[in-house]
Amino acid sequence: MTHPEVASQNLPGATCSGRRVKNWASMIEPGTLRQAEEVAAMPFVAPFVALMPDAHVGMGSSVGTVIPTVDAVIPAAVGVDIGCGMIGMRTGFSRSDIDRRIATVGTTLAALRESIEDAIPLSPGNYNTGRDRFAFTRGRYEELAELAASTEVDLSHSPKWREQLGSLGGGNHFIELCLDEADAVWLFLHSGSRGVGNKIAQRHIKIAQRLCKRWYVPLPHQDLAFLPQGTDEFRRYLLDLKWAQRFAYLNRAEMMDRFASVFAEWMGVADAQVVETINCHHNYTQREEHFGKQVWLTRKGAVDAHEGVKAIIPGSMGTRSYVVQGKGNPESLCSAPHGAGRRFSRTEARKRFTQDDLRKRMAGIEYRDSAEFVDEIPDAYKDIDQVMEDARDLVTVLHQLRQILNVKGT
Repeated sequence: MTHPEVASQNLPGATCSGRRVKNWASMIEPGTLRQAEEVAAMPFVAPFVALMPDAHVGMGSSVGTVIPTVDAVIPAAVGVDIGCGMIGMRTGFSRSDIDRRIATVGTTLAALRESIEDAIPLSPGNYNTGRDRFAFTRGRYEELAELAASTEVDLSHSPKWREQLGSLGGGNHFIELCLDEADAVWLFLHSGSRGVGNKIAQRHIKIAQRLCKRWYVPLPHQDLAFLPQGTDEFRRYLLDLKWAQRFAYLNRAEMMDRFASVFAEWMGVADAQVVETINCHHNYTQREEHFGKQVWLTRKGAVDAHEGVKAIIPGSMGTRSYVVQGKGNPESLCSAPHGAGRRFSRTEARKRFTQDDLRKRMAGIEYRDSAEFVDEIPDAYKDIDQVMEDARDLVTVLHQLRQILNVKGT
């Protein structure tokens, strides 16, 4: 096994920055490396920090950072969208089936997009007005309520958490209809734990900051405040985290079932003929063993890439996405990138690009033509193909997806 302090030429696919950072990104800013080095210098981080190919500056720690911690967790490193991730469903349909449906019935992809937007609430703060539209929803409410009760998770800060289940959110969250390299139809979406997860995260970030201040712990950044194992605050965070991660997982499953229902209705069939489904987090913490040591592994903008584990790595709207299988590379802490990663902030993207630029990039794709999505233009993100090239020793590509329909939260 290669020691984390050896020179970069001894690490295939990676370079070293400082003594305890391994970097897989060929496109990286100095600020991202600086943040990684600050995290790696924390006394409970071991054996090293891994930067994914899509890494970019974040709050306290960079998005695209994999952080192993011993006897401590950093709530802000997990982030405020606990359990954010991807779900993809391969159906039994092909592009020719869609073309035939359009030709024979006279429907459009725009009609399908509108049905999706009607079934799934979009945008922050836009929740379900009722709870009984879909029969499959009730079981998820019951599971989450039982989990909260059994682990004493306090949800008083989010009385409408049930209405949030099955809602998309905003920013870079999206829903897409895609085709793979064989023209098989995939349903595809990206979302997390919504407002309830944000409230849980914010509560524990503040607790960690308050404790570190009380203990006079010097921190390079307040968003690196941590909770030590053995404290009640640590125990409470892990229980709340487990609930929020489960909410995020079920939220994606709920939206996917709704998407599949309206897609099947649009196709004029009883069901979407599901072939396989992949549902994976990319903002979370869990117990794992690395280099012979039990750690709390935080993947902040990274997916599990243990050998044989399937995951989804999306590009941006207008570019390709990838279905992958992990290679179990120990030097990356068995992790891989979670997407393209931003090149420009939302403010900078709006300065550089126009609605017309976005229209050109989205040619041939059904989407809501709106200036509010300019900051999501593919040019605001890193080149997903370069990200995947950088990840060649982390994952095997199973499928390449190209979207034909896109729905975004505002």
